[in-house]
Amino acid sequence: MRAKWGGTLACLLAAAVALGGCGGEAEGPVKLKVGEVTRSIFYAPQYAALSQGLFEEAGLAVELTTTFGGDKTMTELLAGSIDIALVGSETSIYVAQQGAKDPVINFGQLTQTDGTFLVAREPDSDFDWASLKDSTFLGQRKGGMPQMAGEFTLKKHGIDPQTDLELIQNIDFANIPAAFGSGTGDYVQLFEPQASIFEQEGRGYVVASFGVESGHLPYTAFLARRSFIEDHPEAIQAFVNALYEAQQWVERNSPAVIAEAIQPYFEDTEPGLIETVVERYKSQGSFATDPRIDEDEWNNLLEVMTEAGELIAPVPHAELVDNSFADQALSR
Repeated sequence: MRAKWGGTLACLLAAAVALGGCGGEAEGPVKLKVGEVTRSIFYAPQYAALSQGLFEEAGLAVELTTTFGGDKTMTELLAGSIDIALVGSETSIYVAQQGAKDPVINFGQLTQTDGTFLVAREPDSDFDWASLKDSTFLGQRKGGMPQMAGEFTLKKHGIDPQTDLELIQNIDFANIPAAFGSGTGDYVQLFEPQASIFEQEGRGYVVASFGVESGHLPYTAFLARRSFIEDHPEAIQAFVNALYEAQQWVERNSPAVIAEAIQPYFEDTEPGLIETVVERYKSQGSFATDPRIDEDEWNNLLEVMTEAGELIAPVPHAELVDNSFADQALSR
């Protein structure tokens, strides 16, 4: 993972282009280009902010694009093609480890747990993690948060992912469900809604949650280059204000109401399935209820990365996290 980031970032950090996405002093709403790492019900508060007009009320015109993958999202951010990235906080650490002069700063948390689930081929109401020993486990991409949280959880339960089971992690993210569906692996680590789809079809069954097991951490957050934040603090503050309102809206409302609000962003997904997924994430506390990234959460992230062998050296919370906008939003 570090080698891949090294090649990608070397050129970008040497010659980052000037940013031109924000609306500056022009009249009317301030334009912000936001790139999300993937389209996922896991990010329900973001879509609620859009569907409920909260960004518009804050004086913002948010243009949302899906950038498909952490490395691609960070490339877009560093190149100035987007102003804000919704991506795992670990990507800001990878950038810092490459010696960025204009580091990427975490300024608003969206999800506070891992979003994946352990899916088995048969239902198991008395599931024990020891069942994974000597099994074939279809995991996620090395260096990404899902895989790191997965390995962290396995080790927590006394399972060495390198010696106690057959770990498969060379399948592209988009193809993992199909691989399991075609017979690869005894267990698989899946995001929603695929986990619930497998349950509906009787092809797999959720037996555990990696989000519950790995604890609170800044799993997905809004990030921007430090220079952008310094040049456009009012736009960032307006964004975080709207984000906090959306988080509180999600906290107050039922899964059915939330599912109806975000349905336009998942037109090919059956409404009942959206509600099921929202309920599962909400019940385990995956949606952050405010934008702050606490130091304990950050340190948990560092521990997860250390266990995965992806952290060169600890990166202090104060170096890559700016909670001032969240604090202001909470004090309104």
